Amino acid sequence: MSSWSTVFVTGGAGYIGSHCIVELLDAGYSVIAVDNFANSVNGERGEAPSLKRVERITGKTVTFYQCDLLDKPRLEKIFSEHKIDCVIHFAAMKAVGESMQVPLLYYKNNIVGTINLLEVMKTHGCYQLVFSSSCTVYGNPDVLPITEEHHTGNVTNVYGRTKYFIEEMLKDISAAEKNWNIICLRYFNPVGAHPSGLIGEDPTKAFTNLMPYMAQVAIGNRPNLTIFGGDYNTVDGTGVRDYIHVMDLASGHVAALNKLKKEHLRLKTYNLGTGQGVSVLQLLRTFEAVTKTMVPFEIQDRRTGDIVSMYANTSLAERELGWKAKYTLEQMCEDFWRWQTMNPNGYRGNSNNSASSENGRTSVIINGSELMDTDWAQLWEPFVQGGL
Repeated sequence: MSSWSTVFVTGGAGYIGSHCIVELLDAGYSVIAVDNFANSVNGERGEAPSLKRVERITGKTVTFYQCDLLDKPRLEKIFSEHKIDCVIHFAAMKAVGESMQVPLLYYKNNIVGTINLLEVMKTHGCYQLVFSSSCTVYGNPDVLPITEEHHTGNVTNVYGRTKYFIEEMLKDISAAEKNWNIICLRYFNPVGAHPSGLIGEDPTKAFTNLMPYMAQVAIGNRPNLTIFGGDYNTVDGTGVRDYIHVMDLASGHVAALNKLKKEHLRLKTYNLGTGQGVSVLQLLRTFEAVTKTMVPFEIQDRRTGDIVSMYANTSLAERELGWKAKYTLEQMCEDFWRWQTMNPNGYRGNSNNSASSENGRTSVIINGSELMDTDWAQLWEPFVQGGL
């Protein structure tokens, strides 16, 4: 480890943030996380349930503050109390459908919040940043798979436009001020969960991503899955996306930090995906096969702002970051199903499942029985066969 030791993570209690923090702690970093709980579950006394579980998984502590990036004085206070070496900026409103209905909320939260963060970073001499961007900045792609050189800006929804505007802002400040060292990571479609089943995606809004919705139908909490658009020019008429395991995405952030430590880049952008296009129906059939469930669905009209197909060319990240996605589509489905069945009500339900870490080994308590192993797949096998 170089002199860098402390990473400040915005949106740290959220789906991607919490999984990334597991990887950061395992890589030896200290983590200070903030979240306003707009997209994540708020526990008692302002604690983050997801991060409490992260601490159990890793056996390490996370310093957490409930903080909205629109609250600049509080952000200033946190930076004043810690020596922060690098920032990973996840915090954002993120639902495409919702963004089209309440655009001002998205522009204020995502863009003004980022400006506040950048100003506070600059005040405290912290210029190292990994920004959570999105493949939505590409709009409808001209060619597939899509490379980082593809033009951006012809964005089809407000959420994507906030990411695009922030990327443009980062281009401008890194050109004007040579101290900045920034990597933008353009995510494709994160799915799955930590292999322990202890953390995962727990949507707090009706505008949810595909796999949580699918899993809720599979366990009987919802009657059917709604698929928007069945007449696209794709293999089966449904939209095609590049689904990436959230733990692959998390490891990509550690790889980005390693790159920033080695080089002063000013600004660099990388795609994080698998490079494989998968249709909604292909994902659904894989999910059914892996989980041995049935997911009833209905096809409705296309949504405003959705695109037909999007999948990544990831050769730049492979070459320059030494990073490559390793999880299969089946593993994405299996890991998310483990999370869903162990936590049918997400972080808000009472669960008999817990974990702690001691001397490098992880103890997992599932339905009252303690198991000691570091191979999560072996731990899970009896429950795949017999059900929880």
